[in-house]
Amino acid sequence: MIGQKSIISYFSTPVKKKNLSEFTEEESKDKEAINQEDGKWTPVKKLKVGLEEEEHSQPAKPRSPLSPQQLSRIERNKQAALQRLAARNAPPGLGESWKKELLAEFSKPYFIRLMGFVAAERKHYIVYPPPQQVFTWSEMCDIRDVKVVILGQDPYHGPNQAHGLCFSVKRPVLPPPSLENMYKELESDIEGFKRPAHGDLTSWAKQGVLLLNAVLTVRAHQANSHKDKGWEDFTDAVVSYLNNNLDGLVFMLWGAYAQRKGSVIDRKRHHVLQTVHPSPLSAHRGFFGCKHFSRTNELLKKAGKTPINWNLL
Repeated sequence: MIGQKSIISYFSTPVKKKNLSEFTEEESKDKEAINQEDGKWTPVKKLKVGLEEEEHSQPAKPRSPLSPQQLSRIERNKQAALQRLAARNAPPGLGESWKKELLAEFSKPYFIRLMGFVAAERKHYIVYPPPQQVFTWSEMCDIRDVKVVILGQDPYHGPNQAHGLCFSVKRPVLPPPSLENMYKELESDIEGFKRPAHGDLTSWAKQGVLLLNAVLTVRAHQANSHKDKGWEDFTDAVVSYLNNNLDGLVFMLWGAYAQRKGSVIDRKRHHVLQTVHPSPLSAHRGFFGCKHFSRTNELLKKAGKTPINWNLL
């Protein structure tokens, strides 16, 4: 089962189709609990990674009407079975607090298809970031400790760059142009900021800055190659959870793509800072001088939260 595999084998091994006879007793009970509703059997989709099959049931047998207590028990069993199936489909490497709150996503058809797609891509191509770093953003802090959200588009597609945090690159890789422009803005915005020689933003993430790309994987040297495969639905669910369950977050939305993704944010509940993308193509049209970093700290202080130390050691 997925939850028992390492993230490497999970993302790199193609899915093997099961025969009906190969299902474990627990999986059979889960399917039964999901399928039995309102006192009759109906066809269901089996929830398995990379595979959806239609199961044709036995003809319905006449039954006496179920009592409210029986219907309630069936519903509870159904929900419990869905949770077990979702837990088995949860991707290894996802932080525990994030896994708990996003559990419902892992049994949805789009996510099952997505995991199968990524596994197939890793079999035939080089895919970034490495399997064990796809969910780095979820390992840096508890989901309820997020204070700031910076949204990116998709990972860097060059060797040794992407490591699961948007805009960030692993040491000793030099900062890419967009990150260099972020450093330029920080130098003018934050007193005492010293531009580092690296591009590793891990220290921000550990303070509660969620550095989240909309798409979490990419084929080497092919930007946006994993676009519209399902990652956007998953990261929409992340943004939705934060929007609905936390208060006073600061969302930094740089560029049209991030602003569209952040259009669902409740601006009475959270703070939204918008400007153009820090790319060299647009930074001079509003990113430089936006002072988003100092404004973020002011908003955090007003909310009684610890401001971010933007210096990178």
